[in-house]
Amino acid sequence: MISIRKNVTSFGRATAVTAALSILSLGGIASDASAQDKIKWKVQATFNTGWPGLGDPVARLAETLSTVTDGRITLKVFEPGKIVPPLEISPSISRGDLPAAYNYMAYDQGRIPAAVLFSAVPFGMEPQEYAAWWFEGEGHSLAEELYHTQNIHPLLCSTIGPETAGWFRTPIEKLSDLEGLKIRFSGLGGMVLNRIGASATLMAGGEIFGALEKGTLDATEYSMPAIDEILGFYKIAKFNLFPGWHQPSTSTHFMINLDKWNAMGSADQALFEMACTAATMRAYTTGEALQGAQIKSFESKGVTAAKLPDDVIAELKRVADEVMIEEAAKDADFKRIWESQQAFHADYQVWKEWGYLPRDFN
Repeated sequence: MISIRKNVTSFGRATAVTAALSILSLGGIASDASAQDKIKWKVQATFNTGWPGLGDPVARLAETLSTVTDGRITLKVFEPGKIVPPLEISPSISRGDLPAAYNYMAYDQGRIPAAVLFSAVPFGMEPQEYAAWWFEGEGHSLAEELYHTQNIHPLLCSTIGPETAGWFRTPIEKLSDLEGLKIRFSGLGGMVLNRIGASATLMAGGEIFGALEKGTLDATEYSMPAIDEILGFYKIAKFNLFPGWHQPSTSTHFMINLDKWNAMGSADQALFEMACTAATMRAYTTGEALQGAQIKSFESKGVTAAKLPDDVIAELKRVADEVMIEEAAKDADFKRIWESQQAFHADYQVWKEWGYLPRDFN
């Protein structure tokens, strides 16, 4: 249950944002820019900024902040790997080598096991639920507790719908069809596949097509259909499977060096929060708007869309539960954050079952 204290906190943040907007509407920030600190940062992006919903939120963020401050806040966004590679983003922010980045927390899993829970969880939260947990539940405070120890302040800046279950060269009709497959899979979902006999490996998006083409990979997942289209997987792997059991939502965060965050005035902090919240909403709506038409286009490309059999999904869920329990037993932060997500999900599920039409209702 959401406490009154949390609601007051949310109200306080909303008030700060409203105050910032009021100043803007009066021309306060633009006219008084010389009296305030200018923020001009190089920002490393984890995903290509041309990818709708997944990569473009940081471009929206930069544009919004520049516009509302009349250029006083300028974020120069660099495409993936141009400053540092993905796995080096968080350490670079911690040290102060990077002031900020648009980052996928799952890439920190090797150093911070619990970080993956803020990116994607097998059979976990859908995007609207993750956003509710982040803004109205314990999500943002737990992320701050985890990352403030790394000298990083996180802001949710994107959450989008499920990935596909992957692109395959042949249909997957039973669990044993996954055994021995060399597949690009990330995070906790990759751990699940390894346990059932597949060989899952993490690979940057730009490297996947070449690996499929050479046969280094038999199959891959990456994102939603509209982004996978850009990467060209359909040219080689003609079976796109659903649903995205391993990643019901994908969340990406804007991460700021904590010293720089603390040095900001409250109005600038509110501006970053406001702009990231807006970017999160647009990421969700962009992702939802594009996928249906993309799937409808499969036939013209010779692609077959298919759903995993129920018994395969049930077995994947069983193994995923085992993995989550084992990871929680190894790391106290993982356990605490996962338990928070589960508790929120239990309450949210009641509303979802009572308030929404069944998925098979047309």
